[in-house]
Amino acid sequence: MIDRIIKQNIEKELFKGKAIILIGSRQTGKTTVLREMFPENDETMWMTGDDIGDKSRLENMTTAIFRQFLKGKKILVIDEAQRISDIGLRMKLVTDYIKDVQLIATGSSAFELANHINEPLTGRKWEHRLYPLSFGEMVAHHGLMDEIRLLNHRLIYGYYPEVVTSEGAETKVLKQLTDSYLYKDIFTLGLIKRSDKLVSLLKALAFQIGSQVSYSELAATVGIDSKTVESYIEVLEQAYIVFRLSSFSRNQRNELKHSRKIYFYDNGVRNALINSFNSIEERTDMGALWENFVIAERIKHNEYYDHYCNKYFWRTRTQQEIDYLEEYDGGLHAYEFKWNTRKKAKLPNSFNEAYPDSVFKIITPDNFYEFLLPEQ
Repeated sequence: MIDRIIKQNIEKELFKGKAIILIGSRQTGKTTVLREMFPENDETMWMTGDDIGDKSRLENMTTAIFRQFLKGKKILVIDEAQRISDIGLRMKLVTDYIKDVQLIATGSSAFELANHINEPLTGRKWEHRLYPLSFGEMVAHHGLMDEIRLLNHRLIYGYYPEVVTSEGAETKVLKQLTDSYLYKDIFTLGLIKRSDKLVSLLKALAFQIGSQVSYSELAATVGIDSKTVESYIEVLEQAYIVFRLSSFSRNQRNELKHSRKIYFYDNGVRNALINSFNSIEERTDMGALWENFVIAERIKHNEYYDHYCNKYFWRTRTQQEIDYLEEYDGGLHAYEFKWNTRKKAKLPNSFNEAYPDSVFKIITPDNFYEFLLPEQ
């Protein structure tokens, strides 16, 4: 089984007086990670919001009953916690009054779990996001050279765990995932009423990775108003299917100030939405595919290794552009992503003049692993 980086982060937080929350999209392996770390035994109790009995017990649990229920236990894991009414209050009872028990919970989407837990557990929780498998995790699993050799495959099929472990059936698994399962919670909760419009929006976004996105243009394409488009995208972002990059500006006259790009956390999901599994040699979208892959992997890397930064792209009205910016430790780090290693790139003059102390680097298939692995 592939060892997930997040396990190390969770282990550091055990028995420190706070609940541990693991959130992320469906099929990223949240339950698998916790089952491997905390198998059910005399000291560990598992409950799940998918079980009617567990759900009822948790929704009616008082502190006194909790104490009796958890007698002799050191760890309580609540899987699919978002399905339990007032789960935040129940978790607060355990965290505040049964301090010798470590509480751990999973939720399939941030928007679900956060609505139930954020206020009751303020200052009482560690929160982790679990994404599809990462480049770094796969390097740790079978070595750098093997993962570099598989780069073309990852660019097409992505990193969802079942996809990675279903050699020869990747397309089938991805189609099943994107046909309904990935959005199950969104529809179950009624956060999006029109499933056909959601799919149309996702397809439109899939065609626009790496490009600036206009809500009004998307609205005209999908057939809904621009405010609904924005609200749908917010839900998709909270469900860890897509993420937004805003444009960077410090009030330089020519900079775009309110623009955005939207990327997918997983290339395979993006390609499945538009049924595009052609080989690298046959594709016309390799620049966008490469950009989506590297930025998504960089976000996973930053999350797992506690690299805190602000993330942007940069563009001017005269079409000068930088693919990706990170702002941290008082400095700007600019990156251009080039699939074709023969293509040249340089820092735009206007950016260099406005931000002369910035660091600039070109990321290609020849050096990308340096950008996506922790510094030694």
